[in-house]
Amino acid sequence: MPWLEWLDRGEDVEAAGKTPYRLLEPVKKWNYGEPDSENMLIEGDNLDALKALLPYYAGQFKCIFIDPPYNTKNAFPDYDDNLAHAKWLSMMDPRLRLLHQLLAEGGSLWVTLDDNEAHYFKVICDEVFHRKNFIATFAWEKDQGRRGDTDVSSANDHVFAYAKNREVWRKIRNLLPRTEAQKARYRNPDNDPRGVWLQGDNGTAKSGSDKARFPIELPSGRTVVPPKGNFWRFSQENFATARTEGRVWFGNDGDSMPVIKRYLDDVQDGVVPRTWWPAADAGTNQSAKRDHLRKLLPDIEPFSTPKPEQLLRLILQIATNPGEWVLDSFLGSGTTAAVALKMGRKWVGIEMGEQAHTHCLPRLKKVVDGEQGGVSELVGWPEEGGGGFRYYKLGPAVFDENGSIREGIKFEWLAAHVWFAETGTPRPSKALKSPLLGEHEGTAYYLLYNGILGDKRPDGGNVLTLKVLGELPPFEGRKVIYGEATRLSAERLEALGVVFRQTPYDLKAR
Repeated sequence: MPWLEWLDRGEDVEAAGKTPYRLLEPVKKWNYGEPDSENMLIEGDNLDALKALLPYYAGQFKCIFIDPPYNTKNAFPDYDDNLAHAKWLSMMDPRLRLLHQLLAEGGSLWVTLDDNEAHYFKVICDEVFHRKNFIATFAWEKDQGRRGDTDVSSANDHVFAYAKNREVWRKIRNLLPRTEAQKARYRNPDNDPRGVWLQGDNGTAKSGSDKARFPIELPSGRTVVPPKGNFWRFSQENFATARTEGRVWFGNDGDSMPVIKRYLDDVQDGVVPRTWWPAADAGTNQSAKRDHLRKLLPDIEPFSTPKPEQLLRLILQIATNPGEWVLDSFLGSGTTAAVALKMGRKWVGIEMGEQAHTHCLPRLKKVVDGEQGGVSELVGWPEEGGGGFRYYKLGPAVFDENGSIREGIKFEWLAAHVWFAETGTPRPSKALKSPLLGEHEGTAYYLLYNGILGDKRPDGGNVLTLKVLGELPPFEGRKVIYGEATRLSAERLEALGVVFRQTPYDLKAR
C-alpha cells in the first residue's frame, strides 16, 4: 500500500513503541463529584498519557474523538498552530498508532480538520487503520457567515471517521433519531388504521426489465403502464400482494399512479447518518464560543475555535451507547468530556499544560453541578447534575533510562505492564493483589515482585525456588512467571511446565 514520506518518518513510526511508560499520579484535591467515578481528566503531554493508558485501557474505548491543531500557520494564545508540515505529521503519526491500540474492536475514531492537513492526514490514517476501515468524511458546517477578507470563505471542516474493524462497526453503529421534520413526512390521507405512512416503492424508474412494464388497472377503471423507456419500481408479485393487503394508494379519486405505502411503525427505528452536518444539527464554532462558553465561564477566554456540544452529541449518538468508554486526547476546552458526562458515557480526557486546570476543570465541575447550557436540555441532563471525575498528572517513568524498574514502583503498576506485555489486553482494574495476575488463552501469568508473598527481604519471595513455586496459587497448565531470578534449572522448569522471565530484562512492555 502506498504511504506518505516525510523527514524523520522512520523515527516517527517507531516513536510510539519507544515512548516510555509513565505513571498516572492522582491529584485528589482536584477530584470532583462522585468519589468512585471512573472518569479521568489527565494533565500532560498526550503521547506520554496515551502510552500510560495502554496497560489499563487497551482495546477499551468505543469512541475516540480528537480535535488536533489544524496547522493553520497562526499562533493562538493557548497553543501554537504553526508547525512545519513534517513536524505536524511527526506529531500525529505516533499518536494515531497508540489510539489504534486503545480503540475497541467495534470502536471508531473521529477527527476534525480543515484543508491545511486533512488530505495528508487521511493518507497516514489509511496506513495505521487500513483503508478498508475508513468510514466516511463528514462535512460539518462550522460557520454560517461569510468572510470578506479572503479569496474563499471556508464554511465547513472535515470530520474523518475510521473504524478499528468496519465489518464489526457497521453492524453495531447506531441510527440517528428522526427529527420532527422527518416524522412529519409520514401522513395518513386515507385514514389507514395502520397509521401514518410514506410512499415507498412507487412511480417509475429509467432502468429495469420488460417484466416491470406490466399494465395496472386503477380503481377509476383507467389502465396505466410506465411511459416508454420507464419501468415500475416494484415487481408484479409485490404489487399484487400490497394491493391485496390494502397497502396501495391511488390518490383521493382513485385515478393516480399507484404508491405502495411504507408505514412508520414498520421502518427501522431511526435514520442512517448522512455526511452533511448542517449547523442547525451540529452547532458552529461561534455558537460554542459565544452562546455557551462565554456564558458558562465568563472569566475565562475560550479557545478560538471550540467545538460545539451539538457536534459531539451527534458523534456519540452514532458511535456509542450509555456506559461505554470515550477518549479525547486533545481535550481543549473539555467539550467531549462534558457531553460524554451528560450522555452517560464513561470518559478519559487529556489536555496538556495549564489548560487542563484553567479550562477543563472549571467547566466539568459545572457540568457535575448541573450546568444547563449546550445539549443539556436535549439529552435530559438534570439540574442537580451528577457523576464526577478524578484528576491525574503524569508521573515518572516505570523504567529508567537503563531499562531497570524505577525505585518506588508498586506491585499493581508493574503487574499491569506485565499483563499487557504478555496478553495485549488491559489488566482488570479490580484485579486482586496476588502473584497470580490471571489466565489468558490457557496460560497463567505470575509476578514475583515487591514481597508480594509477604517476605519483604531484598530477595525474599522475588526469586523463584521450589518453595516459592509451592506457595503460588495453583494452575493446571502452562505458567509464565516473572521474577528477579530463579534457582531452578532450565530442565526443571520445563518439566514443571514453567516459563521463567527475568524482570526487568524480559519485560517487553518497557
